Amino acid sequence: MDFLAGCLGGAAGVLVGHPFDTVKVRLQVQSVDKPLYRGTFHCFQSIIRQESMSGLYKGIGSPMMGLTFINAIVFGVQGNAMRRLGEDTPLNQFLAGAAAGTIQCVICCPMELAKTRMQMQGTGEKKSSSRKVYKNSLDCLARIYQREGIRGVNRGMVTTLIRETPGFGVYFLAYDLLTRSLGCEPEDPYMIPKLLFAGGMSGIASWLSTYPVDVIKSRLQADGVGGKYQYSSIMDCTRKSIQREGWRVFTRGLTSTLLRAFPVNAATFATVTLFLLYVRSDEAPKDCETAPLHAPIQTQTQPSSL
Repeated sequence: MDFLAGCLGGAAGVLVGHPFDTVKVRLQVQSVDKPLYRGTFHCFQSIIRQESMSGLYKGIGSPMMGLTFINAIVFGVQGNAMRRLGEDTPLNQFLAGAAAGTIQCVICCPMELAKTRMQMQGTGEKKSSSRKVYKNSLDCLARIYQREGIRGVNRGMVTTLIRETPGFGVYFLAYDLLTRSLGCEPEDPYMIPKLLFAGGMSGIASWLSTYPVDVIKSRLQADGVGGKYQYSSIMDCTRKSIQREGWRVFTRGLTSTLLRAFPVNAATFATVTLFLLYVRSDEAPKDCETAPLHAPIQTQTQPSSL
């Protein structure tokens, strides 16, 4: 039931947060010489005007398809890691989260590659005149595999590892510290708002800790769209990006990312909590009485594809 609840919560998070993710990616990879968007809200307006509301949900199939596998990996690894580490401490929460983040990259990287390519498809074109290169996320990955092989499907794997490993560690650490400090108790009438706040803020902390890496990852995964490659490696991408745009390049799309982080994690927590209350109404009070509240909740939720 925990696994199913986590999947439903993650799905709710994807539905709420995907439009913000589309805006983030468009801002991260747009040309500095001929920018299409002036900022977050202008990007929102332009996508809706040119591509309709459906433009904001381009590439949503990929994170939806990968959600079940990612949640299974994260829940399994994080739970087993905590059991092996034994003591429930903030440090162990960080280590367990980092281990989960590392292993789920096997699914996360190809999923985000397809998502990024789908999100970039038809950029700046009106919906009626837009030419679709990829039919859907699976077709996108199949075409990449045909052209570039397994290496192409895993483009951006190193940057994904660098982002996800500490990112998940920070998430579980921040959530543990916040739930402890807020004093989330079962009898507290404000328990759910506190959990939502802790989850949302933990998501923000996680993104802030690794956001510069995410910018490079998005650029590497979007590189080659249209048949033109700009970057030969992570360092080459970083060097060229700083030379052309300065250090501010690492904050491109940050506003939309932070706007997305809180509601995504809030939606995930709300869905998980309501689902578990519905199917485990008899078991929940017993669980809460026998263990600290923050411990079971952490094995039920996780942020979507950082």
